[in-house]
Amino acid sequence: MHRDAGWRPRRSAGWLVPAAVLAAFLLGMAFSSTAFAQDQQLPVVTAAKPVVREIVEDDEFVGRFEAVDQVAIRSRVSGYLDKITFQDGALVNKGDLLFTIDQRPYQAAYDAAKSQVDVAKSLLEFSKMQLDRADELAKTGNISTATVDDRRREYLSAQAQMQGATAALTTASLNMEFTEIKAPLSGRIDRRLVSVGNLVQPDSTLLTTIVTRDPIDFYFDVDERLYFSYARDAKERGGSMQEGAGGLEVVVRVADRAEAAFKGKLDFAENRIDNATGTMRVRARFPNADGVLQPGMFGRINVPGSLPHSGVLVPDEAIGADQDRRIVFLVDEAGMVTAKPVRTGPRLDGYRVIREGLTGDETIIVNGLMHARPGTKVKVEMVTLPPKAETAELQQ
Repeated sequence: MHRDAGWRPRRSAGWLVPAAVLAAFLLGMAFSSTAFAQDQQLPVVTAAKPVVREIVEDDEFVGRFEAVDQVAIRSRVSGYLDKITFQDGALVNKGDLLFTIDQRPYQAAYDAAKSQVDVAKSLLEFSKMQLDRADELAKTGNISTATVDDRRREYLSAQAQMQGATAALTTASLNMEFTEIKAPLSGRIDRRLVSVGNLVQPDSTLLTTIVTRDPIDFYFDVDERLYFSYARDAKERGGSMQEGAGGLEVVVRVADRAEAAFKGKLDFAENRIDNATGTMRVRARFPNADGVLQPGMFGRINVPGSLPHSGVLVPDEAIGADQDRRIVFLVDEAGMVTAKPVRTGPRLDGYRVIREGLTGDETIIVNGLMHARPGTKVKVEMVTLPPKAETAELQQ
């Protein structure tokens, strides 16, 4: 039997199945390798859930510290500065000697006034004896009434001279005392503004200044709406904004974020609203035993401005800007980034209050915002935000 020339032996189809599996396996390996490489190239960001808890929302204001008492030291008498008896920037107590004016001219004036008192005193004693003698002689008729009147006139004149001499001595004594310039209050003194040997003019030459240290005041301005809110709160506490402000507790933070917040109380508000700005100046007082707070220092004060409510808190680092809007970046389970506009509130316990835009269930990027772009994919490392950012670090 002859085989047809076009005939070929039939190969078994069994070997095609392993070949297909092998091809699929190799294709899968290639795809996995590509996906792994792409995953390795994705930017890494840190994400977390916002902190959701009951808060009392604060109103934040900017202001500056001022000393409770401050005084400019000037001389009451003229003369050349003779001594300086303090160290620049030192703490001084009330009554400490600070400056001494050349005392020699005032000592001479004092001695002259004292001698005039002695003369007037002698004249007064003599005229008194003359008057007493005249009165005795008048009883027996041995002296005229006119002579007695002359003696009485001389006595009254001597009394007036004595009063004038005593007043001059008091003035000379005061001038002598004023040559020693003493601290009128306790506090921290500034540097000397006049050197020894310079002529000091009374009530005009500024020598130095002293400010009290503890406690210290903080002044800031509030608008009418917030003033009414605080005034109602103060009234409920049995006071008024002008008289003690109801003792409302406040917190102030300085420029150094590493420095702990300082706690104090509102204690005063001015008695009128400024027509030009529509604001009222308010004062809070803070203890300052260690002297960290200084007059003129800038600070941000937080005043309770709401009832307790559930709030959403995020770190400031998680908030970005899109022109005039504030946004946070959300990331889903697949690592896809989207932008979410939010309305921010004040800082509280190291976080920023989100008044609108978040419910607290979202996953937000808290670190690595520079790598996040809406519509792109990122590699996410989850962390847990502590209830208060000021007291704990991010926990892995």
